[in-house]
Order: sequence, then C-alpha cells, then structure tokens
Amino acid sequence: MKIRQDGDVRRMPAGLLALALGSFGIGLTEFVIAGLLPQVSRTLEVSEAAAGWLISGYALSVAIGAILLTAATTRLHRKAVLVGLVALFVAGNLLSAVASTYTVAMIGRIVAALCHGSFFGIGSLVARRMVPPERASRAVAMMFAGLTVANVLGVPFGALVGERWGWRATFWAITGIGVLALAAIAIWVPAWAGAVDRAHRVAGLRPQLRAFRSWQVWLTLAATALGYGGMFGAFSYIAYTFTEVTGFSGTDVAWLLVVYGGGLVIGNVAGGRAADRGRDRTLIVSLAGLAVTLAAFGLLAEGRIASVVLVFLMGVFGFASVPGMITRVTDAAGGAPLAASANVSASNVGNALGAWLGGLAISAGLGYTAPLYVGAAVVAAGLVVMVIAARTPVPPPAGFTQEVTRAGNPATP
Repeated sequence: MKIRQDGDVRRMPAGLLALALGSFGIGLTEFVIAGLLPQVSRTLEVSEAAAGWLISGYALSVAIGAILLTAATTRLHRKAVLVGLVALFVAGNLLSAVASTYTVAMIGRIVAALCHGSFFGIGSLVARRMVPPERASRAVAMMFAGLTVANVLGVPFGALVGERWGWRATFWAITGIGVLALAAIAIWVPAWAGAVDRAHRVAGLRPQLRAFRSWQVWLTLAATALGYGGMFGAFSYIAYTFTEVTGFSGTDVAWLLVVYGGGLVIGNVAGGRAADRGRDRTLIVSLAGLAVTLAAFGLLAEGRIASVVLVFLMGVFGFASVPGMITRVTDAAGGAPLAASANVSASNVGNALGAWLGGLAISAGLGYTAPLYVGAAVVAAGLVVMVIAARTPVPPPAGFTQEVTRAGNPATP
C-alpha cells in the first residue's frame, strides 16, 4: 500500500481536504432542511408534518443507500466511486433546487441521501490510505471535519439564505458546493489511494459479507448505534429543553446549537488524535463521558450556565468516538468497505431509535428533561457493549482476507 511521505509528516494530504469539502456539502444537505421547513411547507402547500418527512425520507435513504451502493460498487475503483457519489449528490440537490412540487422535492432528498453513507464509508478507507497507519483515525477525523462544521453552520446558513432569497436558493448553493467538491476529489485525491487490487476485484462481495461473521464487527456496530442513539435522542428535543426548562427564548436556540456544534468539531479532532494513541480506551472514555454529561444535563437543565457548558460537552463527547468507531469496525472486518458503510447505517438507525424513545418519554408525561435521561441510559448500554468488545480478544475475521488472497491466487489453499 502506497503511503504519502514528505518532509512534513504533520501535514495532511490535499486529498483529505477534498474529502472534507465533500463531507461538508453532504452535511449541509442533511442539516439545512431543519431551518427551511416552514418555508417549504408554505411554498409547496403541505402540512408541517409532511414537510418534516423530508428529514425522515433522507435518513431512511441514508441507511439503505449506505449498504446497497457500497455492495454494488465493491469491484470498482474507489476514487471513481467517490466522484460518482458526489455527482449523485449534485443531482439530488439540483432536483430540490428546481422542485415545484412536494414529490420532486422528496425525490431530490432521497437521491441526495443515497450517496451519504457510501461516501463516508468508502471515503474513510481512501482517507486512511493517504497517511501512515499510525495516523489513520486522524485522517478519518479530517474527512469528518466537514460534517461537523456543517452541523455548526447548516441550520443558520439555510435560514439566512432561505430568508433572503428563498429555500430553493439554499439548495442551489449546496449544488455549487457539490460541484466544487467533485472537482477537488477528481484533482486532489490520488488514484493509488482509491485503487482496488486485482484480488479484491475478483473476490467481489462475498468475502465482505463473510467478514460480518466477526463478533467484533457486530459489537462495534451496536456500540455505534447506541452511542449515536443516545446523543441524538436527547439532541432531537434539546430546543424544548432550552425553552421550556432552562428558560431561554426561542431566538437563543440558534446560538446554543452553534455552541453544541463547536463541541462536535473539537470532539472530532480530539477523538481522532486520541484514538491513534489508544482506540478502545478513547471509545470507552468518550461514551462514559457522554452518558455522565447527559445525566448531569437532566439534573442541571434549569441552570443557564450549566446548560451551555453541558451542551458543549455533549457535542465533544458525542463526536469523539466517531473516528475510532470507523477505524475499529473496518479493522475488525479485515478492511471490508461494506463494514465502514454499515457503521454509517448503524448510526442512522440509532438516531431514529433514540428520537423515538425520547418522544415516547415526553408523550408519557415525563417532561422535557426525560430525553436526556433516556439518552444517558442508551449511551450507558453502548458503553457496556464497548467494554465487552474491548475485553473480548477476538481476532479480525480471516474470511475476507483469505478469500481475497485466494481469489487473487487460485493456487492458494
């Protein structure tokens, strides 16, 4: 495997910046719609609930597309696949930009979302190949930096552009970002980083599926789903916590979400660095920190200063596990790209589960701090799974590596 080597080993390759730009555009598409729903509802003449389905449709498409597209492209050159995925992203957002009906807008959201999981799954493998092995998690964190920045800027960006020029203008802007990302990936990501050797092409999908025989793969996916589920289950109702419990005004929520997003950015960078020094330890600490933060938030939600500090820490601990989870699941799967995409699907399944459980708690009359306690419990379950995974010395599955080797050299027993 070719690794970038230069005089300054601390400098990340330009290809990682290209991947980060792609993740920024994809992140904007995911988050920006939240600030546009009232406008979309009025313009397309649909109910608020129907407008909200544009978010649900996107999430479901992410979960399905991550697996299907990664499986369908397993024999193809990964750089070419990334370019194709960003082209799909551009097409979907272009549909949203020109949508004159609700149906076209929904199709645009679904098409744009199809690339989401595969881009992060395949992109994380390409990112790892551009740096030495000891910097793998930091490379993944660099790619995901675009997503965390989009989380900070997505809602206010969409609201600002939408308020001034209309919600379609927001999607035109994202389409333009997608075109820039496509060009950057085509130019800056080196071909060797996305190369799929002959053995992998011949072996195809079957060895990737057999890599899922590993308990470590499933334990990591479960920890990912529970960790994400707990955080986003609490985050889904955080605006109600701020306004109904803490006493902030509705206009304060925007800057409070920016504080949370800042925590995501810091957690992503710190988590990537820490995971390169001790991955399982980092994952355990980040999940434990998130569980404690959510529980403390529930207890101290009436205090303004405490709420600001805790929502920041919620972002830090919530995203500190992301780079390590991605590298852990791909290592446990012997490098199978499908495992990295499955991790993205697991996170989206967790998001849906957490939001559902948080909603149930509110509907049961437990108050607007209930999602925080539910989130803490879900994350604690993820922590238990992660501790079990860390203490179970199960080697990565041999199936993927052996079958790839056997495919490339039929004489191999």
